Amino acid sequence: MKIDYPSDADLRAMIRFDSESGCIWLGQQRMILTHATAFGSMRSELIDSFGEEYARGVLMRMGYNAAQYDAQLAHSTRPDSMMDAFLVGPQLHSIEGIVGVEPLSVEIDPDTHHFYGEFSWSNSFEAAEHLRLYGVSDKPCCWNLLGYATGYTSAFMGKPIYFKEVECVAKGDSRCRIIGKPAEEWDEVEEFEKILSLQSMACKVNSLEEEVKFLRHEIIAAGDPDKIIAESVSIREVMFLLEKAAKTNVTVLMLGETGVGKEVFSQALHQMGELAPGPFIAVNCAALPQELIEAELFGVEKGGFSGAHQSRPGRFERADGGTLFLDELGELTEPAQAKLLRAIQTGEFERVGGSKKIKVDVRLIAATNADLAQRVKQGTFRADLYYRLNVFPISIPPLRDRLTDIPGLVKKFITVYNAKYAKQVLGITDETLNRFLAYEWPGNIRELENIIERGVILTDDNHRIESQHVCIGMPNELDCKMSLNAAGNLSKGQPPSQTNLLDSMETGKLSLEQLEAEVLQQAYSRTNQCVAETARLTGLSAPQCRYRLKKFGLLS
Repeated sequence: MKIDYPSDADLRAMIRFDSESGCIWLGQQRMILTHATAFGSMRSELIDSFGEEYARGVLMRMGYNAAQYDAQLAHSTRPDSMMDAFLVGPQLHSIEGIVGVEPLSVEIDPDTHHFYGEFSWSNSFEAAEHLRLYGVSDKPCCWNLLGYATGYTSAFMGKPIYFKEVECVAKGDSRCRIIGKPAEEWDEVEEFEKILSLQSMACKVNSLEEEVKFLRHEIIAAGDPDKIIAESVSIREVMFLLEKAAKTNVTVLMLGETGVGKEVFSQALHQMGELAPGPFIAVNCAALPQELIEAELFGVEKGGFSGAHQSRPGRFERADGGTLFLDELGELTEPAQAKLLRAIQTGEFERVGGSKKIKVDVRLIAATNADLAQRVKQGTFRADLYYRLNVFPISIPPLRDRLTDIPGLVKKFITVYNAKYAKQVLGITDETLNRFLAYEWPGNIRELENIIERGVILTDDNHRIESQHVCIGMPNELDCKMSLNAAGNLSKGQPPSQTNLLDSMETGKLSLEQLEAEVLQQAYSRTNQCVAETARLTGLSAPQCRYRLKKFGLLS
């Protein structure tokens, strides 16, 4: 049945333009005239900044709130007819130039609070703006209009009435069409309530803030020199080099395989030096588009290239007074390499498209897993930059060469992920540790950390991580035992014969003290740093064990 609108003369009579005061009034409510394209730009900013889901929620709540006064106005303007009063909302939407509304079906029963409504929309400004800025969508896009319909009808009926857009011009339909009915009649009621919740955006922001705080804490903690696990000789040597470099402002080149922790050691160097109060800015050169590397590192002046609508500083400027960490340095373009060399030598550079020299006080730490010397020979990396960077190289050993650090690293990562996931995992089983020690660790520390995170998630509180959860694809301890080789280091295979061990000691390759230190270190690690258990395992008294652990620097 076709529904005819009553005359809208009563509504148009309520609209007053007061040019002297700069006000537009609808009854007692102030209104504004604004450009549809301006609304479209704001809508686009919301989508690009927060994503469609949250932009949809904000715009729906905006429309929902705008409708509250109109619902009050409807009852007071047309008190004699429930239907005529309800049609105030659709008529106002048309008068305000937002959308043309054609009622297709409306059922209202004030006694039972029954409502059903179906409306066709024409000339939706919101659909038009979405098409202008984004093209055809795969979902309905009249979010603000839908929020108004929901808010108006809910306030008018005194109960939640939700509308759903089932056709939309923005997704290629010939018209926009909406259907509204009580909340309890929708299967998607929880989705509607979430979208219209005033706390949904606030909760998202708060959640992100908490995550950022957690990540910042983890970054700082990861780079704390005192918290770096350095049980192995190789990492102690690295820490010695870091201490020496920290006393100067020398450029440092971190070398090592992917996942060995080059950024962690770079953060430690930053915190050990005089520039520790300043920022630590990390850049992954491989993640930057080739054409944008220079702009990201050195900044860009307005008009410096197509799309540069405003000037902005680069990473060098942001790192002023602190440390700039350039990871995957071997991926830099030739022009970027030339600029970087000049910046290292003079402390000055120019933004892309600019001529003004900018001077900064920055410690540069570069990192790569590439063979830069080979790239110099191939002509893909500047020789003068390589020699300038190679003044103070520090090679971070792979995890397979620092197996004695694994127990400490495991303990550290379990602590981190217990806190993150509110768990109380106690550690790992002996079998898990043995299989860790027999594994090659191609992904190095990053792989170990990911495996421990998985183990913490899968393990119940007050239990230890078992091998079946984290040792997928790793050698079984029965297939690959670890033992002390003739040099006194851990290696795979059978232990050397006593004759070979004595020969090594006789030739000076292995001292008795070195052998004693290695045995104590392994026992101390296997017992999770328990002095009493280490004493029992080695056949020493507790005081003797404690004395020897202190002697070899294993116990502070």
